[in-house]
Amino acid sequence: MRCVFVGIEYAGKSTLIDLLTAYYRQRSLRVHGDDHFTIPDSTLSPESRAAYVGFPDDVKERMQRMQIQYHVEVLRNYDHVMISGWHIEESIYSDFYGEDPENPYYPRYGYRHQRLYEVQVLESRLPDVVLIHVTASDEAIRQRMAEAPHEYAIVKSADVTEIKQRFADEVDRSLLAHKGLLVEIDTTDASPQQSLDELLLKSEPHITQGELAIRQLPVPDGPYDVAYENGVRRQVPKDS
Repeated sequence: MRCVFVGIEYAGKSTLIDLLTAYYRQRSLRVHGDDHFTIPDSTLSPESRAAYVGFPDDVKERMQRMQIQYHVEVLRNYDHVMISGWHIEESIYSDFYGEDPENPYYPRYGYRHQRLYEVQVLESRLPDVVLIHVTASDEAIRQRMAEAPHEYAIVKSADVTEIKQRFADEVDRSLLAHKGLLVEIDTTDASPQQSLDELLLKSEPHITQGELAIRQLPVPDGPYDVAYENGVRRQVPKDS
């Protein structure tokens, strides 16, 4: 499944990406994960993240635009993709916080390209692209902000309601949603595992028959080896 996760900060996108990645890898499937669109890229070193925040706005805009376009090819070239934020998050945070000197975002995002990224994906006729809108109640978002604040937080507590609405509006405009390729997950009262189970269930209409067959197969909980006996594939748990 080629996944594009979007939604307000603290909704639970990264948690779901980590769980779904582990789910695929336990089934011996290769995953390409890209949970790094939010400025500053969380996969960089602490020194690089700090430097990125201080880059001029035109440099940030160009770097983000280039990686947004690049990930059209990522969606085309990998079967199990986890992208977080992508062009939807970029348009919202840049528009809302781009002029805020305390925020790492930049102004004047190129919104005229917004649907073009999606058109390129849709014209590729990929079988299993899914736009996953992750949300939670205002109270849950604010509680998570207070309990586990991000080092480079983007959304301010006072802005939660409006930012959530902007995500909902942008998802509604998405051509992926218009094509019926949308799954919505509310993590307010659900455990991470419950949210993963909900995602797996709601995504079933969008996946290939091959992935559906793989999901149906039981796998050991821990590490295992693959063996064949009389032409039958077996998964043999490794000794602990």
